[in-house]
Amino acid sequence: MNTPISLISLFKHLKNHSFIIILITLISVLPFSSSYGQLDDPTTHNIVPNHSFENFSGTPIGWYYKGAHFDNVMRFWNSPTSTSPDIFGKSVRVPNSWKNKGFGDQTAFHGERFVGITLYGCSKGKPHCREYLQIQLEEPLVVGQRYKVQFYVSHLPRSTYCNNIGVHFSEKQYEFRTEELLSFEPQVIEKNIATVSPKGWKKVSQEFVATTPASYLIIGNFKDDENTQTRQLPNQDFNYSYYYVDNISVVKSKPLIEVPIHSNELLNNKIKAGEIIVLKNIFFDLNKSELLPLSYVALMDLIDLMNTKPNLRIEIRGHTDNQGNKEYNQELSFKRAKSVVDYLIAQGGIRHTRLEFKGLGDTLPCSSNTSLEGRQQNRRVEFRVLSE
Repeated sequence: MNTPISLISLFKHLKNHSFIIILITLISVLPFSSSYGQLDDPTTHNIVPNHSFENFSGTPIGWYYKGAHFDNVMRFWNSPTSTSPDIFGKSVRVPNSWKNKGFGDQTAFHGERFVGITLYGCSKGKPHCREYLQIQLEEPLVVGQRYKVQFYVSHLPRSTYCNNIGVHFSEKQYEFRTEELLSFEPQVIEKNIATVSPKGWKKVSQEFVATTPASYLIIGNFKDDENTQTRQLPNQDFNYSYYYVDNISVVKSKPLIEVPIHSNELLNNKIKAGEIIVLKNIFFDLNKSELLPLSYVALMDLIDLMNTKPNLRIEIRGHTDNQGNKEYNQELSFKRAKSVVDYLIAQGGIRHTRLEFKGLGDTLPCSSNTSLEGRQQNRRVEFRVLSE
């Protein structure tokens, strides 16, 4: 079972004995591994899920030409643009035409898998001259808290060295349908040219203070070619820069800032039969039905509500935007609603007789599908009160 829940956040959430029972159950089954750090010490707890790209949610079929290819395979990670990062390592086959150029002739820094992205080469005419990695964190950043960001990079030997690989933290997820340069201001940036010995790995490690409650992390080069420094050695005959990335971590640094106690807004609602309530902060991977870790707090709120009202019966309803065909949207919304119900049963101990679910696809939009913001609102999960 994969349950990367921040127990520190859950402790602040607990308000009654039923939650304590749930917590004890979670502790008994949680995988205590280095992936999530020592849970009793926030300064060692990495809030980046799948931080070394070991876990897949789909089967790799070979090389990647579109962002959707990467998104469908890599668990939790996605491409914020139409370009596609590349996956390397166990069970991934690099086509001979690229393998002969040295792609993938590298071993992972941690585990068995890693990814590769292009960081420079737009002015040289290279397709996919900028590629990025995006992920939702396990918990939002705490404003005013100092964080240590660390990751490792290696280098495609025949490509050009460059600087400016950086990390940008955002409050929202980005979905661009082009191959554009993302001109965000990174909170962490490697200003020196990242020279790496053949098949070696270089650690990039910096600290910053969070100024927004960002929930998303993006890695890449946010500067154009003109403002990116490069260095090309005689054996580097590619006019672009290509780097491998592995083992990304974001942890709190001391002193620690007290996190405000979470307030369960659902408990303040006067629940009535027939009422429909949107569940805020329920997140899924793009085009997938697996819940993202940041969803767990909101689902614990719903579990709290159902434990407070033992006669409450609800129907979980999944919705999508209008992108893609209707049959696909219907199936996706159905699977997402089922994922929520499965979580309520498995993690909350809610009896299945109190839960129903259905997928409504794109049939009941709550906003316009003509804008990104509208489509994000339409991709929602809600519950309808069947009886109180």
